[in-house]
Amino acid sequence: MTQSRMVRDMLLGLDPALEVAIEEVVTTGDRILDSPLSRIGDRGLFVKEIEEALLERRIHLAVHSAKDVPTALPEGLGLLAFTEREDPSDAFVGRLGGIQELAGARRIGTSSLRRRSQLLARYPHLEVVDIRGNVETRIRKIAELDLDGTILAVAGLTRLGRLDEAAFVFPPEVMISAVGQGALAIEARVDDESTASLLARLDDAPTRAAVLAERALMQTLEGGCQVPIGARAVVEEGRIRLVAYVGSVDGSKNLTREHEGPAGDPEAVGRELAREMLAAGAYEILAEVRGS
Repeated sequence: MTQSRMVRDMLLGLDPALEVAIEEVVTTGDRILDSPLSRIGDRGLFVKEIEEALLERRIHLAVHSAKDVPTALPEGLGLLAFTEREDPSDAFVGRLGGIQELAGARRIGTSSLRRRSQLLARYPHLEVVDIRGNVETRIRKIAELDLDGTILAVAGLTRLGRLDEAAFVFPPEVMISAVGQGALAIEARVDDESTASLLARLDDAPTRAAVLAERALMQTLEGGCQVPIGARAVVEEGRIRLVAYVGSVDGSKNLTREHEGPAGDPEAVGRELAREMLAAGAYEILAEVRGS
């Protein structure tokens, strides 16, 4: 809802005469909070019902966290704008004073297989506990479940005005972020020309290039929210540098690679890096994850 209000304000900034109403849609991912995402099995957990509202013409546009959007969209829908990206990093919220304290015996809460895999790859002694829910719920569960802390997106904490609650931010070499993390993706019907022309004015070109590179990598790896894949693209001076991670759930098998290419063809950069990773062993790692 916070993100939707942000986009509403952006639209009113373009045209104060617009009438913008927010319709709340409760998704499967919002309703099922007692199971890890990896066990629910639907890649569209946080978007399916919202996309149905678009296709039924009940709403003009949908605001998503880009990391929640599957790489395959329903026919007739498109991601027509990516707003300027927040910091895509992950932050630790909890009792620890710094990242060095992860070296001790700790209980960390997260439902993300990506975060679990990268944590255990470096700190195999950690106990990782599955927790689900919004930011408030996950922070509350630190005390309820006697955890040392949890991991949350810097972007989400920033948008809620709660970044000061983070004990530390993970450096990219320790925790590679989720595909699309930190970016908002605005989805609409491709035949809705008036909405499309409005959204084009919100689209941030560097963010679009970075997210498209990351999404192309994930699509080529045939990944999703339910597999331990991380990707982070940076666009500078007409070039994209893409770093990606693939690991087993327990982190014992993992692979990190990077690739650089022209920002004008971001999807080619993502596909090429994915092919390199598959050839280097990512296929076997992901096959094992999907079979478990």
